[in-house]
Parts: sequence; structure tokens; C-alpha cells
Amino acid sequence: MLKHLGRIAALVGLVIACWLVWREHPASVFALLRTAGAGLVIASLAHVLSMLANGRDWQSLVCGTVRPSLARMVQLAWIRESVNSMLPVARVGGELVSFRLMRKWGVGASPAVASLIVDMQLTVISQLLFTMIGIGFLFAHAESVSLRVARDLAWGVVVLTPLLMLFALVQHASPFERITRALNRVTSGKLAALVGESAQIDQAIKEIWRKRAVVLRYLFVWQPLQCLALSLEIWLALYFLHAPVSFVDAVVIDSLIQALSSAAFFVPGGLGVQEGGFIVIGGALGLDPATCLALAGARRIRDLLIFVPGLLAWQYAESSRVGGRADDRVGRGEAGRVTKRDLHREAATVDTHAK
Repeated sequence: MLKHLGRIAALVGLVIACWLVWREHPASVFALLRTAGAGLVIASLAHVLSMLANGRDWQSLVCGTVRPSLARMVQLAWIRESVNSMLPVARVGGELVSFRLMRKWGVGASPAVASLIVDMQLTVISQLLFTMIGIGFLFAHAESVSLRVARDLAWGVVVLTPLLMLFALVQHASPFERITRALNRVTSGKLAALVGESAQIDQAIKEIWRKRAVVLRYLFVWQPLQCLALSLEIWLALYFLHAPVSFVDAVVIDSLIQALSSAAFFVPGGLGVQEGGFIVIGGALGLDPATCLALAGARRIRDLLIFVPGLLAWQYAESSRVGGRADDRVGRGEAGRVTKRDLHREAATVDTHAK
């Protein structure tokens, strides 16, 4: 059902995107893209910087005796983003794929799930802060039209903030254990074996949050670097489209586009949503509609150059043999030994459950 809804949303979004381009005269949009040429490839490749930051901050959240190397965490970040952006999976398929690969590489189930959940929680918090900064900059030099846009966006953030903070703080209530215990009672004890595993996941999540230095570095070092790298993409794309803006304007555009894309998580690739968002937000900063749509087109070029290969990398990672090499066993100085036979056994177990 979810897959069908995603496909329908993608189709509707594609129609909206095509209508927006047609309304603003396709020739002018394509002329801008042609003028930018190879510069848009450079802007697209800048996305690697944000994936590096994402891989590093995510790696810091993985506890236990087995922690994947930075290269593998960047690979995971690449694959997760590719799956979530290109497939109708409502922004959760990438997390499921990441969990499967982490288990295949020898990471325990509880540390893998905990790292994914805390990464999502901290990303929500940092994205909220980033969006508020973008709205603040928009207010600072807003005209009458953009002031109205900024005010509407600000009210949206005010309404969503309590819900997002609740999502970020819910781990203190041991939700997995409570839900599993309730289901176990409903099924007359058939899920008893899962209660202990759920409690371990809750404990692993709490353990990460107790590492305040790690959490603070995530929020105030790695996530800001990731946001600045994404803004650099916007700045470079507009530079090559011969519509240079200040880096602050690029931060405003990216922060609000990220917020819109997250709100429209059910639309694969944000089709139609991003195009409309670029027109509204770019227009508030004085960019003409054709340039805004060309910027949206540059983002689609980025998707093709970065995320389509990411889907191929996913298939390769799934088909490759388990590689529990010594360089992936960087934990917290613990001496836990993981044999190759253990890794093969865990991978076989994951494959059996998946089937």
C-alpha cells in the first residue's frame, strides 16, 4: 500500500514539476541549464562533502565492539540517502537497508538500531535549528512578499516544534520495550523473546544520549558542517547559472528546501515539492522563476549523478561477501573478538529473516 501511495505521489509531483516548467517557458529554463554546463557537475559533486560529514557523525553514534570504518559509514550514508531520495519508500527504506548492511558487516542489532534512531532524532533537532536560522535570515532582509512567506514558515515551525521535540525525547520512556510488552500481552506471550531485545535497544539508545560530548559534537560540529556543505551546492549551482547570491542566501534557500522536503517525505525525490519550493523561496530572495526552476533542475542533475550510482552501490554491497576486516573493528577500545565464522552466521540469519 505504501509503495502504491509513493508511486501516485511521485506521478502527481512529476506532473506539477512539468507544469511549473511549462508555465515559465521551458526554453528559458533549459537555456540557463545549458549555459551552466559542466559547472552543474561540479556543484553536484560538492554533495560528497555533506556525505563525509554525515558518515562521520553517524559513526560516532555506533557503540559496541564493532564499529564500521569511516569509509563504510560514508558508503552507508550514500546508500541510505540514495534509497530514500530515489525510491518510493517514504524516507524509511534507507534506514532498513542501512540496518541490514550494518548487521552484515558485524555490527550488533541493538547498536545498529540505536545509532539509526538517535541519528534520526539528532537530525530532526539540527534541521529544526537550521530552518529557524534560515527563517531568521529571511526576516532580516525581507520585503513585503518575502516577509509574508517568512511569517508563514515561522508559524509552521512553531506548530511542528513540540511534535519534533517529543519525537527526539521519547527514548527516555523505553518505547520499544513498552510497545513489545503490550503486543506480547495481546498475543498471549508469543512475542516474549522480543521483549528482551527491545529492552536492549532502548538501553543502547539511552547509552548514546548519555555521551554528551558525542551528542554535542554531532549537533554543533558535524551537522553544521553538513548543512554548510549542502548550502555550498546551492551557492555553486547559482554561480554557474549566472545568478550569484551571497552564501547567506544559499543557506536560507537550502535550510527551507530541506524543511519542505522533510515535510513531504512521502513524495519520492520531492518531485514537484522542490520545484514549487525553489520558486517560492527563491522568489522571496529576488530570484526570477526561470532561475529557480533551473536551480531545481540542477538539484535533479545532482540526484542522477550521485544517487543513481548510490543505488548501484547498494546492490553491490548486498551481493558482496561479508567483510569483517580488522579495520572495521574500531570500537571503544574493547577487546571483543569477532570471528569470520560469526559474521557469516549473522549475515545468513539476516538473509533468512529478510526472505
